[in-house]
Amino acid sequence: MADSADDRLRLLIERVERLEEEKKGIQDDIKDVYGEAKATGYDAKIMKQIVRIRKMKPDDRREMEAILQTYMNALGID
Repeated sequence: MADSADDRLRLLIERVERLEEEKKGIQDDIKDVYGEAKATGYDAKIMKQIVRIRKMKPDDRREMEAILQTYMNALGID
């Protein structure tokens, strides 16, 4: 029974390791896309913000925008 459990654990660890390698490759690809965008004149920081905002649910985004506006008003930022 222990051999079966040991094999299962080894297989799970190997899967995680493969996924980590894939994740690293994807992260490198994303970095390359932002580099390409920057080279063509786009602002990568702003693009990252847009990606983050687009992931949000509409209600969450509206709430965040309302709170941000409230804070900006309180600080006198137009």
